[in-house]
Formats: sequence, C-alpha cells, structure tokens
Amino acid sequence: MKKKIAVVTGGAGFIGSHMVDLLLSKNFRVNVIDNLSGGHRKNLKQHSKNPNFKFEKLDICKLKPKNKIFKNTAYVFHFAGIGDIVPSIENPANYMMTNVQGTINVLESARYAKVKKLVYAASASCYGITNKRVRENCKISLEHPYALSKYLGEKSVFHWNKVYGLPINSLRIFNAYGKRVRTTGAYGAVIGVFFKQKIKNKPLTVVGDGKQSRDFVHVTDVAKAFLAAAKTRYAGSIYNVGTGNPQKINYLTNLIGGKKVFISDRPGESKHSCADISKIKRELKWKPTINFKDGITDMLNEIQKWKDAPLWNPKKIKKATKIWFKLLRKK
Repeated sequence: MKKKIAVVTGGAGFIGSHMVDLLLSKNFRVNVIDNLSGGHRKNLKQHSKNPNFKFEKLDICKLKPKNKIFKNTAYVFHFAGIGDIVPSIENPANYMMTNVQGTINVLESARYAKVKKLVYAASASCYGITNKRVRENCKISLEHPYALSKYLGEKSVFHWNKVYGLPINSLRIFNAYGKRVRTTGAYGAVIGVFFKQKIKNKPLTVVGDGKQSRDFVHVTDVAKAFLAAAKTRYAGSIYNVGTGNPQKINYLTNLIGGKKVFISDRPGESKHSCADISKIKRELKWKPTINFKDGITDMLNEIQKWKDAPLWNPKKIKKATKIWFKLLRKK
C-alpha cells in the first residue's frame, strides 16, 4: 500500500518535531520545511536514516506555489512561524511577514498541490486577557502583534477555504509543554526557563504571586490532535487544544523544586487560561492523555538537555521586557 505523504512546516521546532515523530510512527512519508531560525536539526536526528523522512532548509517567506516538496501531499501541518511576544512588539513587520505572508505562501503551495487537508497551528493568544474557560466562539482580543499575526494567519487559512475550497482546520494551542520545549516563545517556555535556573542552582523567577494558572497540554497530545484534525471528515473548523484543567505556576515550581523569586506582573497577560475542549472531544474524539505531573517528571529526568539554554534572572528579564511594560501597561 502506497504511503501517504505529509508536509510539516516548522518541522524542526518544538511541536513540529513531535508531529514528525508521530507521522513516521504511523507509516507516513514526511517532508519537513524549516529555515532553522527557531528549530534545530538535533530535534530530528533520530530520523536521519529513515528513508521516509526528508528535510529541506527553506524559509516559508520565500516559498513558491509550485514547490515540488508538496507534490502528491495528502496533509500539510503548518507550524512554521515566529512566536515571541517582546520581539513582536519591537519588530511587528517581521511577524506579519512570517506569520501572515509566510502562511499565505504555504496556503498557495497546498492549493496548487490539491492537498486533502491543511491543519493550521493557531494560538490561544487570540482570546486576550480572560480569566474564564474559553470556547472557540469567544470574543477575540488581540493584545500584542504576535497575537495579531497568528490571528491574521488563521483568517487567511479560512479565506483560502472559502474562496478556493481548500480543506482546512485550525487548532488554537494553549500552553504546550514537553521535551524539546524552548526557553522563549509562545508555548510552555517558562518550564525551560525554570529548568535552566534549577541546573544553575538559581531561584526560579515567578511572575506575580505565582497563583496564576495556565492550561498546559503535553506536546505529544498536541501532535495527536493535529493528526485527528487532518483525518476527520470535518473541515473549516476551529478547535481549542488544551486540557481544560489549568495548573498554577506555584504548583509547577513545587514540582521542579528549588528557591523562588517573585517579579512584577506583565501587562497583556491573563491571570488564568483555560480551554473549553468539548468541541474537539466531541467531533474529533480527541482528549489529552498525559498527566501534568507525569509530564513534568519525565522532563526533569532529562533536565540536562536544557544546560545550554540561556539563563534568565530578574535583572535580565526586566531589561528584556522593558518595551513590553512601556507599551502594554494597563491604563
């Protein structure tokens, strides 16, 4: 039986590399596109000798519509993009170029290749500051250019569905975490920051009082959600990807262990995030399977993998987020 082909943009990144792992385990042929600005080849080294795996170093901003890597592709999983809040405030045009125009380039390639489904990695940041459980039809509130760029990317995806009939689904990811997580970015970056601090026996830098909570969802569960969104008969849908069971930051630091230091709250951030996942459970028959404590324990067993990560302290954080406080401070 002929293997299905999948293209994973941003496949050397955190979530993208786990998507590659899952697809290859499911007997797909996988073509990865990544410019390695945020991803790393080491995230894919376990597949280097797999004949069903192909890597192409390519920037989606330079992607042409009839790129041969999309030929005969069944599914496209679009993770490529940039995801840090502060740099988006400093250089919004770069975010629009990558997360919007880059997404349009991927959409055009998928359209010309007549793919069966494109699944877009959207961001729960589109919900803005909210302290309640959010459903997919909740009000959109864009607090910074990163959130705007990801939402405009999502709107583009739905426009290609409406005008060109491209089959798509969009998954709004909450706080993904797990092995290979970065120490910067839009997902569970705080965990990597804490790990590096623990390695160096430095206090964990907790924003605010640590009582805020985040809907942490394990990256392997996220990858399974994307595959379910590709295989489903449903198209043109938005799904939240979380657990519906948020965890307090103080609980996370207690699991990691060590001293803590508390730093100022950041404007433009919610105290709590919580996904309503009833739609994805109902339509895609997906649900999270990894317990948060087990997921963190599994990461702690490999904590030395974060030894080369940058070390953050209160002074560095204050300097790095200065523009954040200046432009997004509460009125």
